[in-house]
Amino acid sequence: MSVVAQAVSGGRGSGQVVAPLAPTAGMGAAFAAVYRAQLSRARVARIPLLFVATFQSVGIMVMMRGVVHAGDGEAARAVVAGSSVLVVAFVALNLLAQYFGQLRASGGLDTYATLPVPPASVVLGAAAAYASFTVPGVLVTAVTGCVLFHLTFVNLWVLLLVIPLAGAALAGLGAALGLLAPRQEIATLLGQLGMSAALLLGVLPASHMPAPIAWTRDLLPSTYGVEALARTFGGERTDWAAVGADLSVCAAVGVVSLAVATWAYRRAACR
Repeated sequence: MSVVAQAVSGGRGSGQVVAPLAPTAGMGAAFAAVYRAQLSRARVARIPLLFVATFQSVGIMVMMRGVVHAGDGEAARAVVAGSSVLVVAFVALNLLAQYFGQLRASGGLDTYATLPVPPASVVLGAAAAYASFTVPGVLVTAVTGCVLFHLTFVNLWVLLLVIPLAGAALAGLGAALGLLAPRQEIATLLGQLGMSAALLLGVLPASHMPAPIAWTRDLLPSTYGVEALARTFGGERTDWAAVGADLSVCAAVGVVSLAVATWAYRRAACR
């Protein structure tokens, strides 16, 4: 019998039996439940969400096609890779920051806090559900970019690694921003700024940027997903060791950012 049950039982007399509190669900089962619930909730807005994220990225590529030559050049690879990962940033960073900011402001975190699930499952389930919607948009953007800039399709399978790893890093950052922001409006602002940074620092090639901006670019998690994807457009000349290193950075940042988001969730739920 739990401590709470014993306290209630003691207050009412030893003859009464109070049922114990439900045990906390396992991490896997809790994650699956939160993921399905968030997926069902977001499904209503799926088509507008995918359209906006994809249309934005494809529009950027069409605009950049007027100033960037087609072919296997650094600029063309950066535009296609950066626009593809921007779809992930729009959803996993921007929208997730807004969602957790709204959830905190409306008291929705109190509902999750009463559920017998680990805090990490709430953050991971919501992040995975939002990131799942990016898959079609990223594929459409990458294929369209390869056609526009005459790049090879051979290694686009690497998106199967780029999407979840870059998505985890950006989703953790977005969730942390939404949970740590003192007000919902600030969470929305931070999400927008983060997506704008992913746009400005991801679409342009690093060699064209001043040194201070290039250093800032290295601090952005999406940069490593962009670099990993851009390297694969080299076809048989792809440096797979460098691709693996970039993806490893994405994975490491994802672990850290999701851990920070889980801590921020506990902190916000306890207030």
